[in-house]
Amino acid sequence: MADVLKRVPVREQDAKVRAGNFEEVCYGYNKEEAMEEASRCLNCKNAKCVQGCPVAINIPGFISKVKDGDIEGAYKVIGGSSALPAICGRVCPQESQCECKCIRGIKGDPVSIGKLERFVADYALEHDIKPEKAEKKNGHKVAVIGSGPSGLTCAGDLAKLGYEVTVFEALHELGGVLVYGIPEFRLPKEKVVKKEIEKVKELGVKFETNVVIGKSTTIDQLMEEENFEAVFIGSGAGLPMFMGIPGETANGVFSANEYLTRSNLMKAFDENYDTPIAAGKKVAVIGGGNVAMDAARTALRLGAEVHIVYRRSETELPARVEEVHHAKEEGVIFNLLTNPTEILVDENGWVKGMRVIRMEFGEPDASGRRRPVAVPGSEFEMELDTVIMSLGTSPNPLIASTTDGLETNRRKCIVAEEENGRTSKAAVYAGGDAVTGAATVILAMGAGKAGAKGIHEYLSGR
Repeated sequence: MADVLKRVPVREQDAKVRAGNFEEVCYGYNKEEAMEEASRCLNCKNAKCVQGCPVAINIPGFISKVKDGDIEGAYKVIGGSSALPAICGRVCPQESQCECKCIRGIKGDPVSIGKLERFVADYALEHDIKPEKAEKKNGHKVAVIGSGPSGLTCAGDLAKLGYEVTVFEALHELGGVLVYGIPEFRLPKEKVVKKEIEKVKELGVKFETNVVIGKSTTIDQLMEEENFEAVFIGSGAGLPMFMGIPGETANGVFSANEYLTRSNLMKAFDENYDTPIAAGKKVAVIGGGNVAMDAARTALRLGAEVHIVYRRSETELPARVEEVHHAKEEGVIFNLLTNPTEILVDENGWVKGMRVIRMEFGEPDASGRRRPVAVPGSEFEMELDTVIMSLGTSPNPLIASTTDGLETNRRKCIVAEEENGRTSKAAVYAGGDAVTGAATVILAMGAGKAGAKGIHEYLSGR
């Protein structure tokens, strides 16, 4: 008899082996393991796990189906709320959302909701289980800008309601941050992302690539010349931030966005592609979020000694616990309570090192949070040849600057109502990183759902 207080362990690649390849780290559950883990669910009447899910999946409902071995039924339950379950099952921070509210977790391990979602979604992809589509079109035409998680979710939800939806993507490949930002070893592109997008296409959604809104066409032109009755902006936040320290323009300094795009979308890690990337022998990644972990673990796989440089302590690392754990297992070195002050450059303009200073926690600020302050006289130099800045991103201002009447805030983010995505411009809705700045995939999906709801209410005259 299995211990109901302990979750069924998930098989993974050995750390030493996976540090040298780009294959997926986690193997996931098989059917027997998934059914065993599902049997741990208490099937709560007032399920707090659902309250913790940004897209409100009926978690006890789908897990109950898994427990009974009805995997297709489980997929249909999830599909009522999520268009991208195989992606969410891999990259959502379940430990701080649905799983942290699991009642089973009070006296033991919470149910592995994310791994169960992944199993169900992978099963549906492998067995080509079709999503349930609208019986007929309703005659309304909607444009979605961006094919990342918010755009795909909004498009999928609207298509299920009978709308004629066209998604406009600036890049040549669909998926947004799912293809350019998240590495293959966390989110396989052919096996998962492309197949999930195919499911959205099966709902009737049309896609156009290489369309840069603000250059190729504008939102006003889409509405006035192409007769789109509403627009959802899910263009993400791809404009990287830098520190503004000396040496930051040297050769060998990347934004994490550029570094990951070269590797993920342009396949720089694959010898069959000739995309250049300064893999580096000694690399420092500045930052402590999930993107920093992705960049660090990518550089490690390209053969570098890699350091995470972060000005706060480990307990304050914003990255998922699982990602930090995997990075440490693979050999990434963590330089915590450390902050860069200057990037050192050789006579040819290339990075040769970085000057950093030790940090300590000072007095609490107005919010009660202790801010890190520099320790006088504690500067030292790190020998490096590559620096990757992972300090967050902001939305590209192109769309807002070419759209009349679209309000933005001081961070250049589009101002939109959280409940329904409504912006200051009539019939234009927005959500995801374009509104909040860089956040998680699942929060972007939640915003996509809200936008679809807002557009449906608007076009149906509610």
